[in-house]
Amino acid sequence: MCLIFTCGEHTFRKEVEGYEGLTCQCHNCGNYAAHVIKSNPWFTFCFIPVLPLSFKGYHDVVCHVCNFAQPLENRPDVMNMKGGGNNIPMQNQGPPQGWGGPPPHGQPPMQYK
Repeated sequence: MCLIFTCGEHTFRKEVEGYEGLTCQCHNCGNYAAHVIKSNPWFTFCFIPVLPLSFKGYHDVVCHVCNFAQPLENRPDVMNMKGGGNNIPMQNQGPPQGWGGPPPHGQPPMQYK
């Protein structure tokens, strides 16, 4: 008779209260796809959660594009947006100064010889 038991770890995730619907910039890939997530890891036996591996859980800023996770304590910009909704900057701001514009004042345009 052969009995097979499986042990493992499963992480339950949910949005943190006060940060629901908040989308912020990922510091790894630069996309505006990061959300504040609370993670609760559990030890599982035969796919049944048995023991919590953390009693308080972890508050992280998680990117859904590159799966980069960063502790919320290391992101004061995100903590300042609590309860404020989406604070994504406007996209139609034009190019930065110096790109495709006239040459700086006081300098003649470059010439190739």
